[in-house]
Amino acid sequence: MTTRTWRDWSCTVRVVVGQDEAVPDAVADDAAAIVRRLMGEVDLAVSRFRRDSELERVNDAAPRLLPVGPLTLTLVGVALDAARHTDGAVDPTVGGHLLALGYDGDIAAVRSRVAATGPAGRPGDWGRVVVDRDLGRIGVARGLRLDLGATAKAWTADEAARRVARRHRRPVLVEIGGDVAVAGAAEQPWRVRVSESEDAPGELVGLTHGGLATSSTTVRRWRSTTGPAHHVVDPATGRPADGPVRTATVWAPSALEANSWSTAALVWGEAAAARLALADVDARLVDRSGAVRLVGAWPAEVRAA
Repeated sequence: MTTRTWRDWSCTVRVVVGQDEAVPDAVADDAAAIVRRLMGEVDLAVSRFRRDSELERVNDAAPRLLPVGPLTLTLVGVALDAARHTDGAVDPTVGGHLLALGYDGDIAAVRSRVAATGPAGRPGDWGRVVVDRDLGRIGVARGLRLDLGATAKAWTADEAARRVARRHRRPVLVEIGGDVAVAGAAEQPWRVRVSESEDAPGELVGLTHGGLATSSTTVRRWRSTTGPAHHVVDPATGRPADGPVRTATVWAPSALEANSWSTAALVWGEAAAARLALADVDARLVDRSGAVRLVGAWPAEVRAA
């Protein structure tokens, strides 16, 4: 087992290749390079913080449709699928609301000031996104802006893990800021620590396939002129989700699915446990008081394929 760790996208990135066996440094370095390269491609395609990203060009051109590359088409499609599966709780059209809340750059810079907040504007409406796959074009309705923060990071973890496992034929774990994906034939479960933040105590669960994702209102927080704010927006109000669930961790067949459900849980609030159970989703929910509620088969020590 060999690990490479670095910081990017305002979070910790971790790539673990192999389990009990010795892994050459050259293999671990190449695995890290695969992850870095994919993250760079995703950043250029859909970063909300790059004026030259394809996503920002689409946002600025609303409501016109603009040609985009295959990666942007894929990632916007993934985001719309997440919206559909969560009945709109995870909505990619909240980019303007995040800007209105002052989340307009790296989280460290946002935290360094008191952000001036603006009006929430129209509610999120993922049905007003147009994807023309035949001509490779995307458009969004006037007054809305796309933000793929709830899905692009998890998709990247899944895809990076698959690419590394396919290239080096070894089990691999990729973690990008709380989104964990595993790929390859693991001889034993990966031991993954589940906690509310990187430096917080947590519990260990076993993972042999699929992904884990943790979404929380306690980490990406900042001060604003209207009070404390965080990055999980309720599409119906355009304001930070204010329900009783402060952290949700979900296991699913992919990190992407896990992240979609964990983000939705924060928006659903009181209804989260019931809705996750209805969807047959295993989850660990933490409420405002710190009390933990388990949904489904959680905690799962071993996940058999």
